[in-house]
Amino acid sequence: MDNNRHHPWKLKYGQPAAVWEEALPLGNGYMGAMVFGGTAKEQIQLNEDTLWSGFPRDTNNYEALRYLKKVRELVSSGKYGEAEDVVNAHMLGVNAQAYMPLGDLLLEQAGVENCTAYERELDLDSGIARVTYQNEQRAFTREVFISAPDKVGVVHVTSAVPGGLHLELALSSQLKHTVSSETEQQLVLHGRCPSHIADNYHQDHPVAVRYEEGLGIAFELHLQVQVTGGGSIHHSDGKLVISGADRVLLLLAAGTDYEEVRSRASHKKSGAAQDSAVIVSPADLCASRLTAAAGKSYEELRRRHTEDHQAVFRRMDLDLGGHEADNLPTDERLAAYKNGQEDPALEALLFQYGRYLLMGSSRAGTQAANLQGIWNNHVQPPWNSNYTTNINTQMNYWLAEVCNLSEFHEPLIELIKELSETGARTAAIHYGARGGWVAHHNVDLWKASNPSGGDASWAFWPMGGVWLSRHLWEHYEFTPDAVYLEETAYPLMKGAALFCLDWLVEGPDGQLVTSPSTSPENRFVTEDGRASSISMGSAMDMSLINELMQHCLQAARILGVDPEFQAELEKTLSRLSPLKIAEDGRLQEWIYDFTESEPGHRHVSHLYSLYPGNRINKRDTPELLEASRLSLQKRIASGGGHTGWSCAWLINLYARLEDGDSAYGFVRTLLTRSVYPNLFDAHPPFQIDGNFGAAAGIAEMLLQSHLGELTLLPALPRAWKNGRISGLKARGGYVVDMDWQDGLLVSARITAKYDGLLRLSYAQELKLQLPDGSTQVVEPAIEVKAGVTYLVTL
Repeated sequence: MDNNRHHPWKLKYGQPAAVWEEALPLGNGYMGAMVFGGTAKEQIQLNEDTLWSGFPRDTNNYEALRYLKKVRELVSSGKYGEAEDVVNAHMLGVNAQAYMPLGDLLLEQAGVENCTAYERELDLDSGIARVTYQNEQRAFTREVFISAPDKVGVVHVTSAVPGGLHLELALSSQLKHTVSSETEQQLVLHGRCPSHIADNYHQDHPVAVRYEEGLGIAFELHLQVQVTGGGSIHHSDGKLVISGADRVLLLLAAGTDYEEVRSRASHKKSGAAQDSAVIVSPADLCASRLTAAAGKSYEELRRRHTEDHQAVFRRMDLDLGGHEADNLPTDERLAAYKNGQEDPALEALLFQYGRYLLMGSSRAGTQAANLQGIWNNHVQPPWNSNYTTNINTQMNYWLAEVCNLSEFHEPLIELIKELSETGARTAAIHYGARGGWVAHHNVDLWKASNPSGGDASWAFWPMGGVWLSRHLWEHYEFTPDAVYLEETAYPLMKGAALFCLDWLVEGPDGQLVTSPSTSPENRFVTEDGRASSISMGSAMDMSLINELMQHCLQAARILGVDPEFQAELEKTLSRLSPLKIAEDGRLQEWIYDFTESEPGHRHVSHLYSLYPGNRINKRDTPELLEASRLSLQKRIASGGGHTGWSCAWLINLYARLEDGDSAYGFVRTLLTRSVYPNLFDAHPPFQIDGNFGAAAGIAEMLLQSHLGELTLLPALPRAWKNGRISGLKARGGYVVDMDWQDGLLVSARITAKYDGLLRLSYAQELKLQLPDGSTQVVEPAIEVKAGVTYLVTL
């Protein structure tokens, strides 16, 4: 399929961004930018992925273990409110630290206040933001991108009239900083992050932002300028002033001392001497990147960036038709869509935008995408822009494998590795675990694994590491690499499972349950009328533990290791408290059929085994499937799905129910109610998980592979009557292209990356095209060879 054959993948606007949520995002995994597209005054707000508040420290609560037995006794006695009081008073910890804004490049251009022919766009296919405008004398163009191969931000400004550029450039930051210059072509911003940020969304602190001498990450932002066409450049009041240039090339590099801080803390803990030779300072890091980039022309920088970006972005294409509005500004399209206009091309754009944003915020060697990806303009961002691991961080990566971005999963896997180290201490200190590792609902750059401060309903949730471990197995299922399984995935999954073996206790009827247990951020009503979150054996806990142990068993059998551990897992699985159906037919969220405190709660944690898990399905557990369907109906009727990410979860859940029209209804709801003008997801405020979850949901509507077979078009809605998609990935290592007309599959091209047995599922009988041009009815299992493409038709 020609990936740009039908329409350009662009966000377009007829005016500059008035607020941050209208600016356009760029990123290369470690550096992010939000481009406002101003004329007389341009702002490019910048982020760097290791720029967080705080420093390495022990955040564990050494008092917590003393109260565990008491809490379990209270839970067993049905005194849930009292148990919650003890947890809140004695078993929580301190809040995670916050992701910081780096700074701003400010560009002033006098004389273009009243410009005409203004256009602003973000081209997802090239990863370049572009602004064009003109006044009476001349036309101007500005292009901006963040290069992954050259690790710099690039801004290129041109004038259609020779010598027409007169600019003032400045660097600024909301953090403590100074600006200096060493040459006529450079500005250098030096700064330091706060040593502490209070979580202003959970509790009120007397000191919200604190700086302490010698603590907090140090950072630098370097700007280097090249002018052509006889222009001049000089310093004035901390700015660079450019006059009479034809073209101006701005290069930006950022760096922090995160690696040095982390290394220093690690060596202090171990008592070993620090090897400073391997640490590169922020100044040297920026200088080396700028030196390398400055030796290339703008055209070469642009070509290298575009080729690198398109090599990934063009792995996939989606055409749902309806391109009549392609050339309209995106904000106008959104307004029409909210008024009921059909715009399937906008829905396809939302899908590709999700892929684009993951590419920009998560690359090998960078930090994982956080609650805002990599884009944040607040010193106190919403929910500290943490890694919120009771749904949000995981949702960020639901699209990684199926949307052909497998290597962009790596930063999350690296986060899990580091978290398993801090989590091993927390497991021992908080819970007296003999081994394994644990994580709770909030994680930061320092890989804090303890419960945060606040309230048990969100903070006390020792299943974060268990859910994260699903991604280790998911990566293996899509890319079945035995070395990765042996060296990375299995040891980490085993560690999470070892904690679970210690955490489980005997509950009612001799079954094993978790205690104390919560269902993330939700509450039930106790017998005395109190809203409480603490009980035992929530459906979410038991689903996660069951799944993790099953994955560990599969991995151990594949690798032929740990027979005793396998036997222990099998024995434990046979005793786990099962999922239950309540008297009204819904899937039970807690071990008992409690009354819900908030019937329309945004989390639907008890449906985990429907999606992203696979234990609830029409083949093996049809009764649980119908209970899940009823649970969704009642939750939504009570106001559920009202946040952006929650709405995105509903798309995926209805896709698994093979209810395409309902899934599509929530695609429309998301675009109608939960996106900003730049298509960023609105919780509100901005959270990026809804963008990623929506892309995953659209993929799930078109292809599923969670039951050992490739199910083609399982939840195709009537609104997408005709379409085509290429580059979808399936478990087992398959890449799938499909065309459909009048709601029916026309053809599917399936490329095997590994030798194996391919199983296909579709609503009608399929035919396999043979090499001699003849066809045969698709067998239950087709033996396939790596590198071969197989054509299937009706």
